[in-house]
Amino acid sequence: MSRAPAQLPLGVGLRDDATFDNYHPGANATLVECLSHQFDDNGEPFLYLWGGDGVGRSHLLQAACHQASARDLRTLYLPLEELGHFPPLMLEDVERLDLVAIDDLDRVVGRKRWEEALFHAFNRLRDSGKRLLIAADRPPRQLDIKLADLASRLTWGMTFHLRQLSDEDRMQALKLRAHLRGMELPDEVARYILHRGARELSELFRSLEVLDNASLSAQRKLTIPFVKKALDW
Repeated sequence: MSRAPAQLPLGVGLRDDATFDNYHPGANATLVECLSHQFDDNGEPFLYLWGGDGVGRSHLLQAACHQASARDLRTLYLPLEELGHFPPLMLEDVERLDLVAIDDLDRVVGRKRWEEALFHAFNRLRDSGKRLLIAADRPPRQLDIKLADLASRLTWGMTFHLRQLSDEDRMQALKLRAHLRGMELPDEVARYILHRGARELSELFRSLEVLDNASLSAQRKLTIPFVKKALDW
């Protein structure tokens, strides 16, 4: 197999902006550190992260794949929210890869073919000394897994609870994303966006994209009146 990243099945790819550089960790700094060093000599071979919607599970799994690919390692990202209705054929021969990142595990628990395929894939990856990342909305022991051996395997690695960012951390995340887009976002404007905008960071980042395009078009700096007009608030 080529040393290039493995061809992702069914057209599933990685978002270009899903990197560690544009993720503000807040209370999740220890997890991000472990993910960043997973391929070091003392890195953890299996990491399981869980948390509610909007905490960045998918972002971090894709960031790990981007980082591994940059080191000429073979990766595979499997979002089961999109792929779980297919048979688990994409898990065949995964031990030939260096990193497998399985997102939305909760979407396939209780389904015999998927649970058996995940169990065998886990064993092959472990025996081959490869790395595995799994993300779900609940910790392993709260998943309604029917295959006892799979339930046992999911507790073997390190488990992290991915926590929601505080309001201050959400503001810093917004300012970081603005900085990476080349935008100057004053604190008072960032606070205004957080106060008036959606709670989900993904929606706030989409608002930033709108503001970026509007400010470039109008050749205007970001001020509260300009933001209010550009976002029709």
